Amino acid sequence: MNPENAIEVRDVRKYFKVYLDKGHMLRERVIHFSRNKYEKREVLKGISFDVKKGESVGLIGKNGCGKSTTLKMLTKILRPNAGTIETKGRVCSLIELGAGFHPDMSGRENIYINASIFGIKAKEVDRRLNDIIRFSELEDFIDNPVRTYSSGMYMRLAFSVAINVDADILLIDEILAVGDNAFQTKCFNKLKSLKDQGTTIVIVSHALGQVEKLCDKAVWIEKGLIRKIGPARKVCSEYLDVMEKERIARAEVEYRMLMEEANTVAAGAADEEEQEKIQARVRSGSYRTLSFQCGPDARREGSGEVRFTSINVYNSRGDKTLDFNINDSLIIEMEYESDLDGALGNFSVNFTRSDWVYCYGTTSKLQTGEFIPLGKKGRVRFEIDALKLLADKYYIDLRIHGTGKDVYDCIFSMFEIRIINPEDEPKESGIVMMDCSWKVEE
Repeated sequence: MNPENAIEVRDVRKYFKVYLDKGHMLRERVIHFSRNKYEKREVLKGISFDVKKGESVGLIGKNGCGKSTTLKMLTKILRPNAGTIETKGRVCSLIELGAGFHPDMSGRENIYINASIFGIKAKEVDRRLNDIIRFSELEDFIDNPVRTYSSGMYMRLAFSVAINVDADILLIDEILAVGDNAFQTKCFNKLKSLKDQGTTIVIVSHALGQVEKLCDKAVWIEKGLIRKIGPARKVCSEYLDVMEKERIARAEVEYRMLMEEANTVAAGAADEEEQEKIQARVRSGSYRTLSFQCGPDARREGSGEVRFTSINVYNSRGDKTLDFNINDSLIIEMEYESDLDGALGNFSVNFTRSDWVYCYGTTSKLQTGEFIPLGKKGRVRFEIDALKLLADKYYIDLRIHGTGKDVYDCIFSMFEIRIINPEDEPKESGIVMMDCSWKVEE
């Protein structure tokens, strides 16, 4: 093993036996021998990569590509069918939070039980106990039975135990969604601190923003093979581009299926007007008709009496884009259709950061003081002269309201825009940029 490496994976293969109709008792297996047929499902088809000491690596890829299987083999929960895996140093895994917790014991007692799983002796836990409790923020509940904890409290305690183990290698599988936003930030900052202290980290996550911020490099696994290894930002960006193309292709297929279904249902409708209404409702439920820029997490609600038909995002040059620099102009053009005669509408735009922190929102009624008269068809333009949000990813929600509480159309996370800092070193942190200056007075 190379002395510079903490982990070496060489031509690792892993398959699972998937039984078609397995007998569970010995008698069943003997009498119904034909029921023991199975097929081999190959999850990993020969992957190789190295992780250097003190390096942080993200494993990315679609569901079922083999990421979590790889991590479980690094922890020795699973064994490869072929190939070798070597690790150097003490390994701590954050795969199943709370494994080993006893529901009838108190949080304090479970700290000792859970820590023993990681190989920590009771005397060592005594020294770290206050740190673990303090990090979990469960001082008032630590002597209550764990069965009385909420799921968020349960995860806080389990994460606090795991993160306070002095490990050389830390393996993490999709467990950073712990507790509320404040505690998630606290956990993320703790991981960055461990990285700065020289801990080797391997993380499996679909939250690519976390991978980009925490990891030095990314390993992209696709259909059991490594498609690419490289700098985290570059690999994650290429992965997102491929996923977007696949999403658009899938949206095309779903759109055709929806239209075929609408035509079939409409054919049995009583009159032409009813047929058109059915087809219009199906069309309005498809994001394909709205924008090729539509984000993968978009979700739609509303009565559909007034609905978006086309939405696009532009910069000041008139280019369709989702990438902006700080202080760039942002323009959203929204086209709509209405089934209501003489209705009034109120359009709203909201920005939420990728960690679900609400950043900004406004409505046409608040800005102009009036509701918008809605025709059969129309177009509304929203423009921000200078984006003051700091570099990060943001989701845009769009809505059409009535004069009351009625919501005609609402699309959550319609777009995912990226705001980029044109400078190498950002001068501010937080959510927004402020006009500020420093003066030194003698």
